[in-house]
Amino acid sequence: MPDLRPSPLAPQSTASAAMPGRVLVIGSGYIAGHIAARLTGLGTETVISSRRAPVTPESRGVRWTHVDVTSGPQVAALMDAIQPDAVVAVHGPSDITWCEAHPEEAWATHHGGARNIAAALDGRPVLLVSTDNVFPGEAESHGESAQTRPANAYGRAKLAAERELLATSSALVLRVSLVYGWEDCGPRPNFLTSVARSLMRGERLRVPDDHWNTPVLVEDVAAWVATLVNSGCTGTLHLGGPRRIGRVDWARHIAQQVGADPALIVPTPRVGTAYACRPRSACLHSEVATRLPELQRHRPVDVLEATHSLIL
Repeated sequence: MPDLRPSPLAPQSTASAAMPGRVLVIGSGYIAGHIAARLTGLGTETVISSRRAPVTPESRGVRWTHVDVTSGPQVAALMDAIQPDAVVAVHGPSDITWCEAHPEEAWATHHGGARNIAAALDGRPVLLVSTDNVFPGEAESHGESAQTRPANAYGRAKLAAERELLATSSALVLRVSLVYGWEDCGPRPNFLTSVARSLMRGERLRVPDDHWNTPVLVEDVAAWVATLVNSGCTGTLHLGGPRRIGRVDWARHIAQQVGADPALIVPTPRVGTAYACRPRSACLHSEVATRLPELQRHRPVDVLEATHSLIL
């Protein structure tokens, strides 16, 4: 499959857009729940739709309806029933290791789901939450103009989903770096939560010493989505945190915050671990976000400051 450069960001208006009356969030995981909660708190009628009912506490009180995003007729019927003013797509499995072991299922959900969403949009704006894994991880950080070359099956499926939606000319792709926050439930807590819990139990952790991220707080992701969903912007935009950090350094900082022995963190090469398929440097920065004045009041917080406030 030939590589395509990301579409440049195309803001259609410099004025702050009014919040849409009704937003359909397709997906029900950790990020989707925070997005739905943010939109609801801003007075937007929000509907979550997914194959399984959401379990995150942020989704409580938000209307949910079933859809299998791999079914074109189901997605079309969902759009007809909800009649959203805008759509946020956060669908598909995000467990990178699982996707690497199940590439066909990952492709069918991410790419196939995006294709079905695109076919049913009928001109509505759509915002797709995508990933840093569309890059090979050879550069220290990746801006919107960097050449995509997915590092793994998850990245390939997400890049294909991006292309399906960008082809509609009404899509904004928001690529986010490693998302974190305190996660009370769910089958696979994010890095901060899982490391903190393991350390508080006195468990030793093998953490890759050759993997870097620009972690972004889940509330910052939700704030950007809520700001951009009805902005009229199309193209590709990156959201990474302001600090580039290795997993070992972050884990040791978490140990300090919970009062655990930092020797419990065992630096380990990615090879032979669940991180083997991840890019060495999964870091993002934006070359275009400064062109959007409405984002300046939603600057991402530093991961070390946020870790301190989340744990204490």
